[in-house]
Amino acid sequence: MAARGSWTKSLFIGLWTVLNFSRKLFFNVIFLAIFGGLVVAIVSQDDDPLTVNADSALFLTLNGKLVIEKESIDPFEQFLQESLGSEPENPEVLVRDVVKVLENAQKDRRIKALVLDLQGLTGGGLDKLRTIATAIDQFKTSEKPVYAIGDYFSQEQYYLAAHADQIYLNPMGGLMFEGYGRYGMYFKDMLDKLKVTTHIFRVGTYKSAVEPIMRNDMSDEAKEAEKQWLNGYWAQYKKDVAQARGIDESNFDETLQGLLDKFEAAGGDFAQYALDNKWVDALKTREEVRAELTALVGEDDNSYGVNYTSFNTYLKVVNPPMPFVDHNMDRVAIVVAKGTILDGNQKAGTIGGDSTARLLRKARMDDNVKAVVLQIDSPGGSAFASEVIRQEIIELQRAGKPVVASMSTYAASGGYWIAASTDRIIASPSTITGSIGVFGMFMTYENSLDYLGIHSDGVGSTELTGFSVVRPLAPEFGEILQRNVENTYGNFLSMVSSARGMTVEEVDSVAQGRVWLGSDALELGLVDQLGTLDDAIVAAAELSELDKYDTYYVQRTLTAQEQFWKEFFGQAMMFVGKWQFAHADSALVNEFKRVLRDFSAVSRLNDPKGTYVLCLPCDVK
Repeated sequence: MAARGSWTKSLFIGLWTVLNFSRKLFFNVIFLAIFGGLVVAIVSQDDDPLTVNADSALFLTLNGKLVIEKESIDPFEQFLQESLGSEPENPEVLVRDVVKVLENAQKDRRIKALVLDLQGLTGGGLDKLRTIATAIDQFKTSEKPVYAIGDYFSQEQYYLAAHADQIYLNPMGGLMFEGYGRYGMYFKDMLDKLKVTTHIFRVGTYKSAVEPIMRNDMSDEAKEAEKQWLNGYWAQYKKDVAQARGIDESNFDETLQGLLDKFEAAGGDFAQYALDNKWVDALKTREEVRAELTALVGEDDNSYGVNYTSFNTYLKVVNPPMPFVDHNMDRVAIVVAKGTILDGNQKAGTIGGDSTARLLRKARMDDNVKAVVLQIDSPGGSAFASEVIRQEIIELQRAGKPVVASMSTYAASGGYWIAASTDRIIASPSTITGSIGVFGMFMTYENSLDYLGIHSDGVGSTELTGFSVVRPLAPEFGEILQRNVENTYGNFLSMVSSARGMTVEEVDSVAQGRVWLGSDALELGLVDQLGTLDDAIVAAAELSELDKYDTYYVQRTLTAQEQFWKEFFGQAMMFVGKWQFAHADSALVNEFKRVLRDFSAVSRLNDPKGTYVLCLPCDVK
């Protein structure tokens, strides 16, 4: 027995030794990975020092989608991406970063020219493009030349390029305007074939968010409403671009025959077509562009062969990680509400009922904050989460702190819900707003399972038990859910009526789930004025009678551990500056990804009562 006990003891000791060794090995590997990343970052410092070159051209290389708030990303993951020269799958560019770079470069004697390199820009909404275009126009007052260079220009890229002094297109490149449209995928037949039972509850003639589930095509009501705002959106684009280029708005081709006639006149050459239409100033090869730029700012030993300063480098110079904050000055706080509205706590880039309300509460509890701007870029989502946020806005007002809503690209449905009770609503002319309607939706799979030979049965103490996605929905329960949706819609109308000084009937006449542009919403009384985030800040300061004030973005307070890793990896990333290039996937793969994103957007919805104020069709293509 003693020998047996000794053997068992030796076994446990051996196992513990192996586990202890494995644990140490694991953490040593992690440490070596971090150390290796730091070495890569430090080595990279010699290749791309964090300095602004004298007499250089600032290359405004924008890779990704323009946003007012970036999606949350783990500091270690971000560090590895930058140190290894890679980018996230869907890169994002913060609009205020671009504006800050342009404002500083305008006065910087080291910057002699601005070059718009927009090949990686993937869009972001007219309001964001307009904000950056205004900053480019302001930069031009310094009399420093602005060039836009590209092999091709997308419609969104060209909006910014139109503000350059010279637009150069590669002779093998091209440019074509498509306008704006909304073409979605419809799944009714597929769901029928899978024997899925869909249960839909909605209020609003134009509430088309659930049409992809219940139809195989777009309804006439949805076409009517969407055609109106899409035409308005396109009209604003044409007006802005025509004004920037000094050409007539009639120069845009809107029919296939008109495009064909001009294309044939250009000899079937897309680049020549762009030049003939005065969209670009010259057709130049990359070497010809390089020669012109080097004649202006000189040569350098880099991938471009031009004495340039990159956007990323310049941003890190003018945007230190720990900016000075005067805690004694009165402040206007900015709370960003960007993304789908979901219940609970959500990371940056998504609106959480609890997490966004907590940011508003943080501003309320700060004695130096005298007013708040709620910057909204959201198509809506959970009705419950939207109301949680609105209630916190009411608490701010009770504390004597006015709240101004600044609408970005979207502030529709739930996005309008959280804006309605603010002291003033300021929208961009192109803001997609309204969509005041409510729907509820879920699916049950009793027929699908029955087809596979799977059945559900049992008993309960009341008729209320047994509700499940694998069982049929009782008609009475469906009526209860429909009444809940109708009640929520009634509350929506009443809330807007009270906040906007309109009758319930007046609100209902412009509601019904219909989408409006900001310019139309102003005429309908849904917003107070058209303007920008800066206009909203000024309005908030006026409402709180502030003459001298500072602004700051309210963000979630990091834990001590999170702060340590952010600063640790942030210091490492200060040494890293890499040029990135966007790679296009195949059209079929992109379309497949879009379908998956649509399904993912629905699957993430988590309202406790399954009731949503969401504008799924508010996407612009």
